[in-house]
Amino acid sequence: MNQTPVSERVHITFFGRRNAGKSSLMNAFTGQEISIVSPVMGTTTDVVYKTMELPPLGPVVLVDTPGLDDTGTLGGQRIARAKEAMRKTDIAIVVTDAVLPPDEIEKDMLAEFDKKKIPCLLVFNKADLLKEIPAEDEKTLLVSAKTGFHIRELKERVAAMLPEETKERPLIADLIAKKDTVVLVVPIDAGAPKGRLILPQQQVIRDVLEAGACGLVCRHTELEETLEKLKTPPALVITDSQVFDQVEKIVPDFVPLTSFSILMARYKGDLPLLTEGAAAIEKLRGGDKVLICEGCTHHRQCGDIGTVKLPNLIRRYTKAEPSFSFTSGTEFPTDVSSYKMVVHCGGCMLNRKEMQYRLMCCREAGVPVTNYGVLIACINGILERTLEIFKNGQKTDVKLD
Repeated sequence: MNQTPVSERVHITFFGRRNAGKSSLMNAFTGQEISIVSPVMGTTTDVVYKTMELPPLGPVVLVDTPGLDDTGTLGGQRIARAKEAMRKTDIAIVVTDAVLPPDEIEKDMLAEFDKKKIPCLLVFNKADLLKEIPAEDEKTLLVSAKTGFHIRELKERVAAMLPEETKERPLIADLIAKKDTVVLVVPIDAGAPKGRLILPQQQVIRDVLEAGACGLVCRHTELEETLEKLKTPPALVITDSQVFDQVEKIVPDFVPLTSFSILMARYKGDLPLLTEGAAAIEKLRGGDKVLICEGCTHHRQCGDIGTVKLPNLIRRYTKAEPSFSFTSGTEFPTDVSSYKMVVHCGGCMLNRKEMQYRLMCCREAGVPVTNYGVLIACINGILERTLEIFKNGQKTDVKLD
């Protein structure tokens, strides 16, 4: 069964102290026994994820976290994992025991969410233990995971908290018009997943179809023949960045050209920031530290783009030997200040909140950050051409939220 990718779902995270009832509340919220529940403090020892449909939000990920008041060496690691979950949180639910007054942990969390502009709701659990129901306001809610009191209201409140930035954004729909022809260049190599296309390619094809346009898919080895068969030039050619050097020689100058990775740079990241960051390659010298980040954890193939091809491209272009470091999946250093440059993948496996966090780390440290596709276009001397499509403004009549 096809499902919405986790990276495209709204992430709703439950935070709080041990035994506040986070796991019980998440179970009540989903109507399923997702997290283990026990009166023993610290039962939740790692972050737990659950995908589900939550009308009217649609596809979401619910996240249960360890207690923020955990103790000891392992407790410190659990707290760190809980705070890591904040990086990808779109809506935060801070759970506290209704019988106990909120302490500094809850206050600090609420302040942190306010600072990061993450919508947050303070939920007082275990209402069934109270003799009287106190007054609530728009930022608090009294519930009982045990009896189901106000669980429906909690879902409704959460659904109404959807941040503006998480509402549907176009990947390509605003760049094309109905009945346009878009050519998608998809090389099949050792790094391509067997029997399927990678996620950005799937997403672009879906966006093209929803815009009412026609998408033609071919490999770069058949591109020239494909273009010759068209009665009129395509409105846009989108290619895998790894074959930019071959594709740009085939596509006429008057036909807009960009890549899947550059589309993702706009969709998940900050295209102007990532474009500006590419210029840092001109200043790289031997021994300079360069961090290359991959958002997924796929098995590294011979000729892997992140660990092999990009470093080789950078070496050839700079005629120097920088010092390369690599991260993948959820790995990302909290301090990037020692790097001269950060190069990140398109982030298709990361949600936008996580991608924005990583860019913020680079921005605050004053470290240039760029994207695979943007940097490869820069190295090939075609960056301006690949960005031209974004300067022409909205082209489609598709309604954008």
